Amino acid sequence: MKIINLEVFISNPGKNNLDDDFSKSIKYFGKNLIFVKLETDIGITGWGECYSQSDRDTQITSHVEKLKKYIMDYSPFNIRNFVLGAQRDFSNKRPSMDFWCAVSGIEIAMWDILGKYFDQPIYNLLGGKIRERIKVYANGWATSLEEETLAKNALDMVNNRGFKALKFDPFTGPWEDWPENEILFEASKRVGTVREAVGPDIEILVEVHRRLSVSKAQLFTKEIEKFKPFWIEEPCISENIDGIKEVKDVTHIPIVTGEALYSRNMFRDVFQKRAADIINPDICNTGGILELVMISSMAETFSIGVSPHGWNSTGIGASAALQVSSVINNFIIYEYMVHVEEFSKKITKNHPIVEDSFIELNSLPGLGTDIDEKELTFNETKNKRDFGNLS
Repeated sequence: MKIINLEVFISNPGKNNLDDDFSKSIKYFGKNLIFVKLETDIGITGWGECYSQSDRDTQITSHVEKLKKYIMDYSPFNIRNFVLGAQRDFSNKRPSMDFWCAVSGIEIAMWDILGKYFDQPIYNLLGGKIRERIKVYANGWATSLEEETLAKNALDMVNNRGFKALKFDPFTGPWEDWPENEILFEASKRVGTVREAVGPDIEILVEVHRRLSVSKAQLFTKEIEKFKPFWIEEPCISENIDGIKEVKDVTHIPIVTGEALYSRNMFRDVFQKRAADIINPDICNTGGILELVMISSMAETFSIGVSPHGWNSTGIGASAALQVSSVINNFIIYEYMVHVEEFSKKITKNHPIVEDSFIELNSLPGLGTDIDEKELTFNETKNKRDFGNLS
């Protein structure tokens, strides 16, 4: 079996005609979704997904295109060799986010092929699942930080969707390292608004997006302790591991970092310095399925939990993360982006189903979720990149 064709699809749910009022309330989705399709000479197709950011899809898909010579006429069984070869020969061991996003999308698609070839879910190829269902938290629900709307949206997620955990970024305006304290207090007040709305039994996960200096992050962290958040995510820039640890050292609230770290090498200092209580690597940018398994195993030796980041589709990207989340011992919770859910359901078959904040694993082969290519390419043809059948 060999890979004979690779295609990339770029899609933006916010630019499609979605039906529900929630989707219409989001004027701009913020970024594109990037899907990778691999075809083999025996008719098996595998799907993967690359993480992206706003206006970064050109760089990421260009990396996929440049990696094509490493994957065409190649056996999908040789996943480790592909990743190592790409890192060594393509990036000369100088990888970037764009590189790891491209590698991740291809790597996930290779696993999907193997699962379908052996007629097994990927988790069985990784040693078998240790849990039947995966706990998830809702993100993408806070369409406004205005007090009344924020409380209403939070209650909707809890009462109508059954989520037991909610994440949001309480800050507005530009990402300043040294904002006025008033801005910190306003952000804290918004955390309090959500806590008052949902009550004491719902977990609140606070996102900071790497925006604050160490001292400002410490002040903000102390300010929101009274609301008992489940965690504070990325209070400082990811490269400042010592700074993140300084924040961790002044609070009992668990500190999270990792969505902007790629591969095992970038997590080493986090573990050795015990700079975080939980890490949140993204399967679509950290190297794919096997790399996330290995990162999680490293974290476990330091008693650090893993909550995979999931700012991808709730179809392919989420399904890949669910496979890994089912086999790692130190898994805590997975991110589920509710504002991309409707679009993801339209373009995927066997889309994961959230019930009471959990997703039940299915036993379908590969990822357990497939792209409905007709739905994906509807009004998306101009965004499709075909790298050709080079066999």
